[in-house]
Amino acid sequence: MVKDDGLIRGLATRCVHAGEELDAQGGIHAPLYNHSTFGFHSTADLLDVVEGRKEGNLYTRYGLNPTIRSLERKLADLENGEAAFAFSSGMAAEAATFLAHLKTDDHIVCIGDVYGGTYELLGTNLPGLGIETTFLLANEAASLASALTERTKMVFFETPTNPTLDVIDIAAVARVAKSVGALTVVDNTFATPVNQNPLDLGADLVVHSATKYLGGHSDLTGGAVIGPKDLLEPIWLWRKNLGQMIAPEVAFLLSRSIRTLVVRVRAQNATALQVAEFLVAHPRVRRVNYPGLGGGPEVARKQMRGFGGMLSFVFDGGAMETAAVVDRLRIFSIAASLGGVESLATQPITTTHHGMSVEERARRGIVDGMVRLSCGLEDAVDLVGDLRHALS
Repeated sequence: MVKDDGLIRGLATRCVHAGEELDAQGGIHAPLYNHSTFGFHSTADLLDVVEGRKEGNLYTRYGLNPTIRSLERKLADLENGEAAFAFSSGMAAEAATFLAHLKTDDHIVCIGDVYGGTYELLGTNLPGLGIETTFLLANEAASLASALTERTKMVFFETPTNPTLDVIDIAAVARVAKSVGALTVVDNTFATPVNQNPLDLGADLVVHSATKYLGGHSDLTGGAVIGPKDLLEPIWLWRKNLGQMIAPEVAFLLSRSIRTLVVRVRAQNATALQVAEFLVAHPRVRRVNYPGLGGGPEVARKQMRGFGGMLSFVFDGGAMETAAVVDRLRIFSIAASLGGVESLATQPITTTHHGMSVEERARRGIVDGMVRLSCGLEDAVDLVGDLRHALS
């Protein structure tokens, strides 16, 4: 990215320095301002901030806190967006985005598998507000145009998807969505800005569960939405009035974590590929879902710079036998979530997609024998050894 000084800076450099300024004491990173409110020298100064004539600090629930704004500048920079808003969780970011850009009688198309909480939000919560969602499988993305109506205002998807790791063509979907004036919103949690930038490919907004790779240490919960200011402005109002603001302490930790994002994700990319290649060759494994296998499908090579630390596989057994495999793991922890420095294993039927009906899981290929792995920063040979033991 070209900065004001004309220099082109790489992603690792931007992870460290974007959004950061020396404070009055010369701190090399944005400090923690654990304040709920900020004072002014005069009423005129206060009104300049309240009425938007000057940037300033006012009230943390509004996001007008220097620690939070530093984080948001960093997030916007990494996704090549005009601006960003940080949230208390990824679900808060998604919910505010839907509520800001949809109203009663509007229609969403959701492509591919999504996190179970997102599926519940789209399939259970929003219909109560008169907002309906059509769910397409990832392999039905080519039929998107026929699913759009004059009521369609948004197309939403994750890529790679959770937990089947399908890759959806962002540019192709965005072109079709734009033909009817619908927004394209992409959850970039699995890929991260290290591997993929949806805004550069035509998406209108990008959302993240910052709890995952951006946080990277399983010690915070947060979310983000990034995009152009005009699309973010209505989202800000929902965040403010629903109280979905990220805490300054969490924003401080998240900025800390993002400084190591590139080295972490690139290492996890490499480890996940080694683990996937081991699993492909194992006689008790029916299928491995990882977009980097064999160089990856064409769409993955086209839009991704790396294939991520997430993969899933289907064991040759039922739910109980698969649980026994997971229970024999010693380095992989049995836990929900993903993206941390430690490796995690989970059965989607018991965690992320437990609330989805059996019929819907079957339609999506989320079978009883599926195990989702989040590869951390351990030595790949140790993770392979752990899986070999558990599968034996």
